Amino acid sequence: MNSSQVDAYLHRIGAGRPEEPTSRVLRELHLCHLRTVPFENLSIHLGEEIVLEEDRLLDKLVERGRGGFCYELNGAFGTLLAALGYEVELLAARVYGDEGRLGIPYDHLALRVRTVEGDDWLADVGFGAHSHYPLSYGERAEQVDPGGVYRVMEAGPDAAGMGGGGPAAAGDLDVLQDGRPQYRLEPRPRVLGDFAAGAWWHSTSPLSHFTASLVCSRVTEDGGRITLSGRELKTTAGDGTRGTRELGTDAEVLTAYRERFGIELGRVPAVRNRNANP
Repeated sequence: MNSSQVDAYLHRIGAGRPEEPTSRVLRELHLCHLRTVPFENLSIHLGEEIVLEEDRLLDKLVERGRGGFCYELNGAFGTLLAALGYEVELLAARVYGDEGRLGIPYDHLALRVRTVEGDDWLADVGFGAHSHYPLSYGERAEQVDPGGVYRVMEAGPDAAGMGGGGPAAAGDLDVLQDGRPQYRLEPRPRVLGDFAAGAWWHSTSPLSHFTASLVCSRVTEDGGRITLSGRELKTTAGDGTRGTRELGTDAEVLTAYRERFGIELGRVPAVRNRNANP
């Protein structure tokens, strides 16, 4: 990234250019990203190609004001953090599904970030409803966050408290939210191109929940969340108050994308694979 691209990205997420790559700044950038860049899978249902290349990701997220799923969001965020002076490693993870089963290899992309103070953090702005702030990578006790109570722990046959997800490789970590395993993290650094097959599978396979449903979601300024799933607009306030509204017309849907998520669309996306199991 060049200097103008960094400035444009920071403007996109409503953040100023930091003086140093500190832990405090990382927390601020993480939350700013979650509030402004939605987790969304609209490209899959609009017939748009998903390309895991730096320039293409920056064009989508920064120039076109869109969001994306984990490969795009964490891929772009990692590029920004590296440009700001952080040491960034891309890590592969497999997501826990039904009955504790793990998903495909390269199922998820997360970030290990080292700050100028030498602290290591697990940053993840691409897992939907997850922690608002980075998690301490080396801490094994519970970590309290506005998004829940998290633990990062060594993976093992019974590490998740539900029979585990199969044999774990040395150094693998399980990330838990409110006692439930979310994903198994591999500590070996990867490059963005390693995730191309995972992105292709999730955007084409009838077994992927991304092809079976529409989602566009972000953290709100009060710490809650707003989500548009097809025509259903769901809101959760910071105090836990919930609301659901069905949008009746295409115009209402397009207005919600524009006003609630900053996304300008020419047409309402339609679910690509209606026969898949969400």
